[in-house]
Amino acid sequence: MTYTALLLAGLAVLTCKTWALVDVRMEDVVEVTLKGQAKISCTYTLTEEAKMIIWFTKLPGKDQNRKRFYYSENQTEIIDQNHEYAERIKVSHSYDTEEERGSVVLILDDVQLTDEREFICMVHSVLNDVGEGRTHLKIYNSPSLPVIEREHTGISVSETEPSKVAQCKVDDGYPRPNITWYKGSFPLDPSDEVKILESVTVKPSGLFRVESELHIKVKKEDEGAHFYCEVKYLMLGKARMTESSRFNVTVHYPTTNIKLSINPPDKLIKEGDTLELQCEGNGNPQPIFSFRHGERDLINEDNGILHLKNVKRSDSGEYVCESLDLDTGMNYEDSLNIKVHYLDNIMVTPDETDPDQGHDITLTCNALSSLPTHTAWYKDGKLLVERHVLELHNASYETTGKYMCEVMVLSLPELKKQKSVQVNVRGKPEIKEGIKVNQMNKVNHPVNLTCYAQGYPIPNITWTLFDQQTGQIVPVLKIVNQMMDNSVHSLISVKATSDLIANCSATNELGTDDASQSIKAFVRVTTISPTSTTTEGGSGVIIAVIIICLLLIAIVGSVLYYLYKKGKLPCGRSGKKDFMKQKASKDDIVMEMKSGKSEEAVLLQGVNGDKKSPTE
Repeated sequence: MTYTALLLAGLAVLTCKTWALVDVRMEDVVEVTLKGQAKISCTYTLTEEAKMIIWFTKLPGKDQNRKRFYYSENQTEIIDQNHEYAERIKVSHSYDTEEERGSVVLILDDVQLTDEREFICMVHSVLNDVGEGRTHLKIYNSPSLPVIEREHTGISVSETEPSKVAQCKVDDGYPRPNITWYKGSFPLDPSDEVKILESVTVKPSGLFRVESELHIKVKKEDEGAHFYCEVKYLMLGKARMTESSRFNVTVHYPTTNIKLSINPPDKLIKEGDTLELQCEGNGNPQPIFSFRHGERDLINEDNGILHLKNVKRSDSGEYVCESLDLDTGMNYEDSLNIKVHYLDNIMVTPDETDPDQGHDITLTCNALSSLPTHTAWYKDGKLLVERHVLELHNASYETTGKYMCEVMVLSLPELKKQKSVQVNVRGKPEIKEGIKVNQMNKVNHPVNLTCYAQGYPIPNITWTLFDQQTGQIVPVLKIVNQMMDNSVHSLISVKATSDLIANCSATNELGTDDASQSIKAFVRVTTISPTSTTTEGGSGVIIAVIIICLLLIAIVGSVLYYLYKKGKLPCGRSGKKDFMKQKASKDDIVMEMKSGKSEEAVLLQGVNGDKKSPTE
């Protein structure tokens, strides 16, 4: 039986009897997000499974007719291929015999905004009883985050009408989102000082774009206020909200007062410092500023900022900043005084002094400053006095040296100057500690002699050395003189082969001082040493040669003595006298032989013509 025949049969039955209703239940609303999947359930109560299930859709409006897109009869499903849902729906059936309840579920994929309509489920029993249920499909889409486009040009408080501050945009929302403006935590409602212009656009996709412009009459207090827009929308039946970023409004208002300040503040200024003068008004934008010092106009590269580099005392005085507001034509000015502190170079009197021994010395130190100063005298880094005047009594050679005066500004320690003065005490030379001898007890090593003398002008030292036996002058090998403030240190080197007398003489224009010192020669023993003692073989040869020579001498002496006794040696008294004349100048001859660390000495008894006793 066809669907049309069933409808005609049903109408015929209605003319003669009342139709029994099937209990069909569906949700009033099914909510789904755009592009999502919608599940619409239709349940019915029958003693047996339904004979026929029919699905219709109906667009909103009284004049809209329902339109079938699916029906099933005796487990045979038919989907109207010409319907827009032909490719996007699935229908499932189930029946519970115990519960005597059946269920039909319609699944709609890729939900579009055009799917927002009424869905009708009609159920027919085998007894031709009919029932239907209705569900409204509701579609949602979350809008984009709100975007703020603010006005970057400033808004003047003198404007008579509300001026545009910013625009808030939100896109792709469904249903339509709503925009609310806030200043701080308070919503802004339209008024004489607030104007809100809103535009709503439905895009071809059916989604909404909402734009809202905020116009206000700004006040000076609005300069630091935070503005933003709030977007409210529905999502699956629940209210949602999102906010834009906060922004400030650039408010223009006239200058009514200016202030001139210095950087760094509250600091004493000294010559050589770098300063920055800043002029600032209480308006926005800042007016045009100009500076002057006395009668002289100054150039400032940055509006409102004047740089002063390497300032001098002549930069002290009053500085004036003047403003000009181009909108109102009003002029304002402010001023401040600057004091540049200084410390001049030190003057020491006398700047150089050469007093005589025993005299008193007075040194005075002064420096001109714009602030109170502290003065101190030092010698060799040691503090002497803390005052301008230094008094030195009964000058001696120990008084000689460099004295330094230091002047410092206590309230500004960076201001500090120093100056030195040399004091040389005049006096005749004085040799201290005589002549010092540094004698090395080694053969062929020189003797070092030192002589230290004080005096000013610095003495000139001369050396003389005499041989004690011959009285001859001994040459000096080396002379080294070291000059100091009021003294001289002289060092010489000599060879002391005999006893010497050394004389050191220190002389300047005021006198002379002398010192003498005797020097003992280093006693050395004359030795006969072999030219080479590096090996035992060489030493043995030399000793053997010496022994052979001694034996030859002994043999010759014995032969001569034998001939003399036999009378065969023609030697009378004159001969004896001649022989006596040949006697050696020394009775004994000492010969020293060295080999390594051993020494041998052989004493040979002299030979002469005198007759000796047998004991000799």
